[in-house]
Parts: sequence; structure tokens; C-alpha cells
Amino acid sequence: MSSVINQSKYMTSSIRRNKIETLQKEADLLRTKKSFKEAASSYLNSVMLDRNNVQSYLGLGICYKNLGRIKKAIECLEKAALLDNENYDVFYELGQCLLKDERSCCAIKCFIRAIQIEPDNPDAIYHLGLAHEASDEQDMAMKIYQKLIENTPNYLNAYVKKSDLLMKMQLYRPALSLYNSILKINPNYKKAYFDIGMCLDKLGKQQDARRYYRKFLTSSPEDENANYAMKRIEKLKEVKSKASNLVLV
Repeated sequence: MSSVINQSKYMTSSIRRNKIETLQKEADLLRTKKSFKEAASSYLNSVMLDRNNVQSYLGLGICYKNLGRIKKAIECLEKAALLDNENYDVFYELGQCLLKDERSCCAIKCFIRAIQIEPDNPDAIYHLGLAHEASDEQDMAMKIYQKLIENTPNYLNAYVKKSDLLMKMQLYRPALSLYNSILKINPNYKKAYFDIGMCLDKLGKQQDARRYYRKFLTSSPEDENANYAMKRIEKLKEVKSKASNLVLV
């Protein structure tokens, strides 16, 4: 009799596991299609069947993040972190959500944990830099971006963020060098033309600045910075014209 009961329990458990796997696969597929609301529903059904399922909490957290429900995402990801302290994706996603929730100190801890799990993954290192920036620790962020550039020379975002920090610090020459490096890595990164124009403009190299502003406008006429670039071209023309008149007089 007991063997029959045990067999029945095993079958019930097996059916339950299969149901959970089916729901997870369905949710994962919906998530890849960016159907986050529908995916979240499937992940929730999976969680109802197994309250200790890390992947379901992780998937649910990612869905909530993409739906703009950051606090709900944090809640799910914190549950996943308690269940699995060795899951890179959990701590990386949790760090991102905490950063969005303006809890940069907590985000730093999550990114550090993610890096401990996967030391060679540049994404967590990059986001650690962002978290330090958000905490007004620009010097630390600068060091992180520089280390990332040294260890992962083609990681474009590190160049972008470091050069942006240099611009804020009015260090235009080193920023200019980095923007040129960005174009070598990715010639299609059109915003670099605008940034180079800005550096040259600040350095008083007006003719070169106009040339790069024009390059930017040709490549990205609909960009949000296009209006500023056009105004600077006209302004620099006026400056040049005035200077020429003074020379003639």
C-alpha cells in the first residue's frame, strides 16, 4: 500500500516539475519577444508552484524592470539572491534595478558580488563605475573605466563614460584623445563627431570644430544635439567673420 502511495506522490511531483518547466520555457520565449506582461504572468504561475525557484524570480524581476515596476523587480530579485548567492545574473540585474531606484550604495554591493562571481565579465564592472558616479564618486568611477579600457580595449562604453567625465572636468585634450579612440573602435558611433566638435570648440580650434559639427549633422541630422551643432556652426562663422574684419581694418 505504501509503495502505491509513494508512486502516486512521485507521479504528482513529476507532473508538477514538468508544469513548472513548461511555464518557464513559455515565459522565457515571451521575454525574448519583449512580451514582458505576458511573460510575467507565466513566471508568476511558476512561482506559485515552486516558491524556491530562482530562475522564475529572476525572470519575473527582469520583466518587472522592463515594465517600469522597479520596486517589484527589486523584491523578486532580492528573493532570488537569498535563494542563490552564486548567480551572476541575479546580482547584476538587482544592481541595475537598485541603480534605477537611486540606491547607488546598495547597487555597488550587488555589482561587486556579480564581479566576484564572474571577474572577467565587463558589464558588471562598467555598471559598478556607473554606480560610483551616481554616488558622486567620480574619481573611483574614472579608475574603474580606465581599468576596463586597459583590460577590455574594445569595450566602447568605458571610453564613452570616461570621456564624458573628462569633459565635465574640463579636461578637453584627454577627452579628445578618447573620442578619437572611440571612432577607431566603432567608426559608426556618430555622436563622437559631435563630442570631438565640442572638445575642439572648447580648445578654441574653431575651424576644426565647425568641420566636425558638420560631419555630425551630415551623419545624424535628426539627433537631439543637431540644433546645438547648427547654432555653434553659425556662431563660429560670425566669430571668424568679425576676426577677418578686424584684420582688414
